Amino acid sequence: MHVTPLVWALTLIGLVAVIAVDLFVINRDESKEFTTRRAGFWSCVYIGLAVLFGLGVWAFSGGTYAAQYFGGFVTEKSLSVDNLFVFMVILARFAVPRNAQHTVLMAGIVIALVLRGIFIAVGAAAIAQFTWVFFIFGGFLIWTAWGLAREKDEEAEFKENALLRWFRKAIPVREDYAGHKMMVRSGGRWVVTPLMIVMVAIGSTDVLFALDSIPAIFGLTTEPYLVFTANAFALMGLVQLYFLLEGLAARLVYLSKGLAFILGFIGVKLVFHAMHEYGVDWAPDIPIWLSLSVIVGALAAVTVASLVSERRQGARDAVGSGAETGGGAGSGGMESGGGVESGDR
Repeated sequence: MHVTPLVWALTLIGLVAVIAVDLFVINRDESKEFTTRRAGFWSCVYIGLAVLFGLGVWAFSGGTYAAQYFGGFVTEKSLSVDNLFVFMVILARFAVPRNAQHTVLMAGIVIALVLRGIFIAVGAAAIAQFTWVFFIFGGFLIWTAWGLAREKDEEAEFKENALLRWFRKAIPVREDYAGHKMMVRSGGRWVVTPLMIVMVAIGSTDVLFALDSIPAIFGLTTEPYLVFTANAFALMGLVQLYFLLEGLAARLVYLSKGLAFILGFIGVKLVFHAMHEYGVDWAPDIPIWLSLSVIVGALAAVTVASLVSERRQGARDAVGSGAETGGGAGSGGMESGGGVESGDR
């Protein structure tokens, strides 16, 4: 896939324009909370933009590259849902005001997008020069998948990374918030507010998640342009997805198992691809249409299984509650009857 510098420049300008609209138009009223209905509308808009971009890839570069883009986008989007649990913990830990959460998330994601761009450039250069990098990426994804599969259902935890600890030590931080301001003057000097700390926490934490998502998308396409744009569209809609799934994320009880399967599948695909490149004839080169089918099928199965499990659990809880209520009523009736007999005697 040949992408000219002009196309790269226009793409970056377009992405910056979308981010500007998000910050200064969608979130122009900072005092207004981001409701679920509003989040649902803008989530559909972002997904629509991603689909339109994919159709553009199809029109100008063909169905193969379009399928690679869509496979990468769906993978990154599904992995980003898992990130939302940690984002919820971060915002709760720092007690970010509700009406400031959109700005914080968007700024953190912009930081993440820049850092991911660096990761993608390094990864693409390594893959172009060294085929054995596929073995490393594949092995890492299989190891990550194994860890996710064995992971018990526990509440997400947030641990400050090295960048955030350095930031706290190097820059004076104000104890309380100052509206939507990131920096204020205090004692004759400029200090940052907790809002800036949260932005750094969101951005740097997302980069840690990129350690598995970037190798995963390289398992679907080695085109840096497609890797970057799929990441960009997945990240930019993440703010709206956060508010949309804030009350629903806990319902996807099998999400980690589904992600483990997807990462494991892509890891095996990468290993097979590397073996194929080194002349191992029996190692299959899995086509992109099969990869996309497996990813979409796994996500659909996870969603259906989670909803069925929730419905069954709700039914069991209802039966248990009804039995408890019925038992209480029966007990009360017996006691009442006993009282009557005592009176007759």
